[in-house]
Amino acid sequence: MSRNKINQQLFSAHAHALAEKGLCPQCQSPLQLRHGKHGSFLGCSSYPDCDYIQPLHQNDGHIVKSLGVNCSECGHELVLRQGRYGMFIGCSNYPECEHTEPFESHEQKPQKRLICPECHEGTLVERKSRFGKVFWACDCYPKCKFAVNSQPLEGVCSQCGFQLLVEKKTASGVKKICASKKCGYEEDGHGT
Repeated sequence: MSRNKINQQLFSAHAHALAEKGLCPQCQSPLQLRHGKHGSFLGCSSYPDCDYIQPLHQNDGHIVKSLGVNCSECGHELVLRQGRYGMFIGCSNYPECEHTEPFESHEQKPQKRLICPECHEGTLVERKSRFGKVFWACDCYPKCKFAVNSQPLEGVCSQCGFQLLVEKKTASGVKKICASKKCGYEEDGHGT
């Protein structure tokens, strides 16, 4: 079966009924549990002759837990949801009410605002990539594209004078390292 063509049979009620019974909607062979780099899925046992797959888990904003707080727009309860780009707060009355809020962890300690060492105009803010990895970047983006992957610390590199250090956790303990990619000097006296 060509991957470039849309198989209209997949969108019929008959196809969904076959998939629920564990049969492939394209060729009626049994579906098998398979594992890939993006997680587990159901795949046709006739692969590679049949390329049908069905995801087991959808990152469609499923509810993780209730928050016990009412939505400011419609009055229904707010819930914590897991979505494609991480956790967020949304209305339990979705899709009628599309109110959402960002989810900030209450475990984060307040931090001193650090000035961007590159543009000296913006401040470094914590961000999260679409894969959930935390990094710190200048809030003047896209004008300034400075970013670091490790926790930034106030300080000046004694080797090159760069005005930001980062915290690196290693097996031997926590080290302060120059945030300049050109330098990388360890402030405890050991060069990199």
